[in-house]
Amino acid sequence: MTGADLAQSARTLVGARFRLHGRDIAGGLDCVGVLAVALELSGQRVDLPNGYSLHSARLPDLERIAASNGFSRLSEEPCAAGDIVMLRCGANQFHLAISDSNSSFVHAHAGLRRVVQQQGPLPWPIIQHWRLRAAEQEAPWPL
Repeated sequence: MTGADLAQSARTLVGARFRLHGRDIAGGLDCVGVLAVALELSGQRVDLPNGYSLHSARLPDLERIAASNGFSRLSEEPCAAGDIVMLRCGANQFHLAISDSNSSFVHAHAGLRRVVQQQGPLPWPIIQHWRLRAAEQEAPWPL
């Protein structure tokens, strides 16, 4: 799987309805569901957290989850296709999005009640940024 594969898989989810804890296209997706389904469509099975609320002061061990799925944390690099970003949407409200490019992101928009591809800069600050490790992009992921 490459970052481009993940971005393409994410784009296929645009238009799916929003549902908190949603993990399938027919039933609806939240931001974690978008990531889970996009990874699955790209050939990677993952076990991502569930059972969280829209507002949470405590997050799961995202560094461990990202690393175990072949992603490395970045700091100041611009986003590339397939990068995953964590955003701070408000006090104790976090959100995930998949980069389609440096200026386009796919994410589950709770307000619009659907998965969207958002052009231009995101309205929320990026607080974490992960990219598929180069070695992982050259070889297929084991299932």
